[in-house]
Amino acid sequence: MNTSRGFLHITYKIYHHMDILDGERKSHCLNVFLSVMKYAWKKNGYKADLRHETIHKDTGLCRTTIKSCLETLNKLNIVKAIRGRSGKTYIVNEVFLKSENTYPDSRNTPISRSQIAVKPSPDSRFTATLEEALYINNISNILKRFAGDKERIVDQLSKLPLEELENDKANVYYCKLAIERKKDSEGKTYVSGDKIVAALTNLKNQKKKANPFYKAKVEYNKRNNLNWKGEPK
Repeated sequence: MNTSRGFLHITYKIYHHMDILDGERKSHCLNVFLSVMKYAWKKNGYKADLRHETIHKDTGLCRTTIKSCLETLNKLNIVKAIRGRSGKTYIVNEVFLKSENTYPDSRNTPISRSQIAVKPSPDSRFTATLEEALYINNISNILKRFAGDKERIVDQLSKLPLEELENDKANVYYCKLAIERKKDSEGKTYVSGDKIVAALTNLKNQKKKANPFYKAKVEYNKRNNLNWKGEPK
């Protein structure tokens, strides 16, 4: 561990990068990210070997929420997870960090940044792209918009690309139902609402014209030069 590192800026870029998440989830992810940074910020490459229990003690969040947040951070290319023998190693993307150029030591002598971060980890130089995680926004927005209406949620989710539904790990139940509905609808031909209304109207008119009382009324109006209301033309 490099104890000479005084402090490090976390840029606003990470906050805006998480704008695609809803408020509560965003705050949980930021909380988990800060816990990872607590152990990674003084190490070259910004790596930390952590267990969920450690993050739980720091944040107070349940393990299910912590796991979901770490998966989200990984999908957003903020924190990359690498599985090891005794747990996982988390690597923070340096795109969202900004180190100080110089730091004074105990004798107030400036220490150059090269002495602090000797060599950035290649694994931490992964590209941060919002496009790869847009489906999080789609799915979470649908769940939030139609909260409590299971049928509408599944219907709206079934309109999303299959790959997005299969890759989501935070809403497995709803995504599974949406995938099933999506597959059931494949190959089926749907008739537009206008055609259905026109067909029903035509059927109603045919039934009406076949009615003997209707026929008698029409003939009576014709003989007496009356309109369909029975009034003189």
